[in-house]
Amino acid sequence: MLDSIRNIFSIPELRKRVLFTLLLLAIYRIGAQIPNPGISADALAEFWQTQKGTIFGFIDLFSGRAMSRMTIFALGIMPYISASIILQLLQVVWPYLERLSKEGELGRKKITQYTRYGTLLICFIQAMGIGVYLQSLRSPGGARIVPNPGMGFQLLTVLTLTTGTIFVMWLGEQISERGIGNGISLIIFAGIVVDIPRGLQSVVTGFRTGNMDPLRIIFLTALMLAVIAVIIFVERGQRRIPVSYAKRVVGRRVYGGQSTHLPLRVNTGGVIPIIFAASIITIPQTIAQLIKVPVFQTISQQFNIGMPLYNLLYISAIIFFTYFYVSIVFNPVDVADNLRKYGGFIPGIRPGKNTSDFIDTTLSRITLIGAIYLAAIAILPEFLITGIKVQSLPFIGNFLEANLPRWFTQGLNVDFYFGGTSILIVVGVAMDTLQQIEAQLVMRHYDGFMRRSRIKGRRG
Repeated sequence: MLDSIRNIFSIPELRKRVLFTLLLLAIYRIGAQIPNPGISADALAEFWQTQKGTIFGFIDLFSGRAMSRMTIFALGIMPYISASIILQLLQVVWPYLERLSKEGELGRKKITQYTRYGTLLICFIQAMGIGVYLQSLRSPGGARIVPNPGMGFQLLTVLTLTTGTIFVMWLGEQISERGIGNGISLIIFAGIVVDIPRGLQSVVTGFRTGNMDPLRIIFLTALMLAVIAVIIFVERGQRRIPVSYAKRVVGRRVYGGQSTHLPLRVNTGGVIPIIFAASIITIPQTIAQLIKVPVFQTISQQFNIGMPLYNLLYISAIIFFTYFYVSIVFNPVDVADNLRKYGGFIPGIRPGKNTSDFIDTTLSRITLIGAIYLAAIAILPEFLITGIKVQSLPFIGNFLEANLPRWFTQGLNVDFYFGGTSILIVVGVAMDTLQQIEAQLVMRHYDGFMRRSRIKGRRG
């Protein structure tokens, strides 16, 4: 490993790319510490103690905790992700975008430009909403979050937050072009891993105060390592469908006759289904925060973390959006048509509709495994923190509360900050980046990180 790291800096081009990436990530983290003008930091900190489980808390995760501090990068890269997802969805229903996606590099550049415009529009709308919302808020202690509200603060907030997100998007594009790895993913990665010291500090504090015994720490460490191992295994998992190409004789030459495979990833949707599901499931809590109506307050209580209804809907939403997103990004009919066009076929399967049906059936089966895997990874940290509040269940709630183990109903009462979405992003981005570095080293005849087997990056 040390030799591989040394080899990175022995290649001038690779060294330049790595240092450039680290420099831009450092700039991003510096900007994430600059506060937005006109906001009371103490009142804001008190307010954010009540925002766990809302859409604001979810966005805060992707901004590297910049939103909870309301810095100039408070919106983070989330508007760009939202615009990208919207453009992907529109490609299915808008023929113009569908044609662009099939036009190669030129089409992709146009879609990227539309994504930037969409990011700008989303930033403007979100910044306007945040500015208005902050001016109307008070901390639980009664202090104004914005001491001097008015049009000046509104305009300054819109300008600052929009410019900050556009700058972050530019940093991500520069990393992708001139650095190493995917820039947008690395920015999210940097925002998540920066929380590691806080997590370690909470563990140490809990150990010193007696709230966390050594056995619990060992259990959590072993569980985290096991979860990471499962994620790596599943993210690299593929169902390889054999594909053969017919031989063609032209004169004295024989063309084709090759055998290859069609890889179907177990987790084709990546982390996108969790993002969709988390965004939907946090809406009731967010509405309850904005509209102080007793009916909304009562409903939102059932969507607190750990409540059975919350867990049921969260898991169901992840499974639904997994199938939904996979159906958008992977079209078995197009794959079957391309195979037939180039003379390829699946042994034992007739070309055309039979091939597309076979691919669709196979994809549906492995997608179910991927959906269950995503749901388990997403719900596990929340289960460890709060358990499942079975007492709210009608008829059998009290019975289950009295007979089930305490750790099942109340959790382990720890701040398991390395949550489902974050751990998937961190592991996935790390695998992608290492794969690119590995390819650079091997191409130049240097030893990579993996001597016997190569790291397989995620695609799609």
